[in-house]
Amino acid sequence: MNLIAFYMCTTPPRLAEQHITALFRALRFLIFTDMATGTEVESGLSSENVLEWPKKDKHRFLHAVYRVGDLDRTIKFYTECFGMKLLRKRDIPEEKYSNAFLGFGPEESHFVVELTYNYGVDKYDIGKGFGHFAIATEDVYKLVEDIKAKGGKITREPGPVKGGTTFIAFAQDPDGYIFELIQRGPTPEPLCHVMLRVGDLDRSIKFYEKACGMKLLRISDNPAYKYTLAMMGYAEEKETTVLELTYNYGVTEYTKGNAYAQIALSTEDVYKSAEAIRLVTQELGGKITREPGPIPGINTKITSFLDPDGWKVVFVDHSDFLKELHQEG
Repeated sequence: MNLIAFYMCTTPPRLAEQHITALFRALRFLIFTDMATGTEVESGLSSENVLEWPKKDKHRFLHAVYRVGDLDRTIKFYTECFGMKLLRKRDIPEEKYSNAFLGFGPEESHFVVELTYNYGVDKYDIGKGFGHFAIATEDVYKLVEDIKAKGGKITREPGPVKGGTTFIAFAQDPDGYIFELIQRGPTPEPLCHVMLRVGDLDRSIKFYEKACGMKLLRISDNPAYKYTLAMMGYAEEKETTVLELTYNYGVTEYTKGNAYAQIALSTEDVYKSAEAIRLVTQELGGKITREPGPIPGINTKITSFLDPDGWKVVFVDHSDFLKELHQEG
């Protein structure tokens, strides 16, 4: 019996998998790296091949994670005012937090919000960098009336976008998060945007294209209001959730506060995804914050990273994610 086989037989499976993964990653570095210069040598896994993976991978927006001061209050607001459904809720007393998942359809097929409540913390700083979420509705006027009837706060009354034909409104939840309400026809994904502000739009577009396999769906410059936005995603805006990146003229940095946490995307292989991310961060900035591998206790494989502006993204193994859902269900 060889040493690796012996180790696998005598070590707890979860720990063994993590150690073997780390061993092979180290071996790959030693074999394919010139130790004198630290540069990669010919390995059969060229940069071009590694960067092809995000284009082939099957991605999907899974959830956005953020913190709230009163979980039950926010659940009540989202279900009564926005029409979301509470999909699941769990309490983790040993780690002193609870969370809830809400959306307009099952997590297997829809983007959802993951609300986190940390015991004893009732207020967070949203910061200046996070923009808003967006909800598509067939009648923005009716939705606004429903929100007002439930005591919700409207920060922009419904009406057309200046210079356009789309009707929108803005609402604010109990923790101060802003939701854009967009009138459009029937859509399979009502929870349709996550808006983040960035300091270099071209750099961010390249990053999400190369690291996450997203497509630039459209770009819109608004010189009268001194901002440019880019819609990034995996399908057309009316079909799925998209990432809305906004650049305000002359603003290169934002405070991020401690309220918004991250966005999660699915991947077919967290290890291949991490290799691509590593290359992209070397070119454009950002960094990997968690090496790919299973989460202790639940075995779902993930990797996490920061984009060039410091916004956190988590890649979750798609098969593991579905298994986790079924186990909790």
